[in-house]
Amino acid sequence: MIVADTSVWIPFLKDPESAEKRAIDALIDQRRIALVGVVLAELLQGCRSPKEADALLSNLAGLRFLADSFTTWKRAGELAASLRRKGTTLPLSDLVIAALALEHGCHVYTLDPHFQRIPGLSPYRAPRPAGRRPSPTT
Repeated sequence: MIVADTSVWIPFLKDPESAEKRAIDALIDQRRIALVGVVLAELLQGCRSPKEADALLSNLAGLRFLADSFTTWKRAGELAASLRRKGTTLPLSDLVIAALALEHGCHVYTLDPHFQRIPGLSPYRAPRPAGRRPSPTT
């Protein structure tokens, strides 16, 4: 199961040609994507109208939803404290996403590099489209 961070949902929603759109569409088709409350709230806060919010909710309604619990919030707090002792402060919303992913054994699909600092978190790497190769570095 894959939890997609808000940083991935935004290009999915705004750019029908984006790699994120292709990747999330494939994950939805495979029933491998899960939604979490903080991501839902972040997406809704970006809606410009109630109609846009209703359309968003309608499109996301069929996804698996991972609910938070006391354990989730405890783990998020412990992650925050552990990272802060090492000199790293991350947004609480991202720590909750990470805690839920860890709790449910999920990977996280994100464009935010700071998720790499969270110990034990498994990133999801979307497959590259066939025929595309990375450009050589010089």
